[in-house]
Amino acid sequence: MKKIVLFFALGLAACTFQTKHRGYVFPENLETVAADIKTTAQLQEEIGAPQVKTIYGDEVWIYYGSDENYRGPLAPTYTDETVLLAWVNGKRVVKTVVLHDSDLPDIVIADGETEIPAAIELNAIEELFNNIGRFSPAGLGQ
Repeated sequence: MKKIVLFFALGLAACTFQTKHRGYVFPENLETVAADIKTTAQLQEEIGAPQVKTIYGDEVWIYYGSDENYRGPLAPTYTDETVLLAWVNGKRVVKTVVLHDSDLPDIVIADGETEIPAAIELNAIEELFNNIGRFSPAGLGQ
């Protein structure tokens, strides 16, 4: 009986719930805070430095935050996903948009690997012989 109780106790411990926050921790009233931001200095003071800045087209600062939920052996799920987009012109914030879970599309990552055009596929023996002479012995400084 003790073994059964111990088994179920360990099983229950493996199914605990844990949440880790990823990215930015936004204020509760993000929409009103974002609407009041007029300069990049205000934006960095209120939210922080952006995770990403676009390099083509309009300059957009991108902020992302979500909760990663763990439930024992199951795959993690993500909730409270929030994205803040801020269009910037010089030191002025032109427009801000806040996107939540319902506004974001579901993205499914495909299985497998992306093929590389003109890639050379070598087996283990070919890889071994291909590396002969490429490395110098340690300590020779070459």
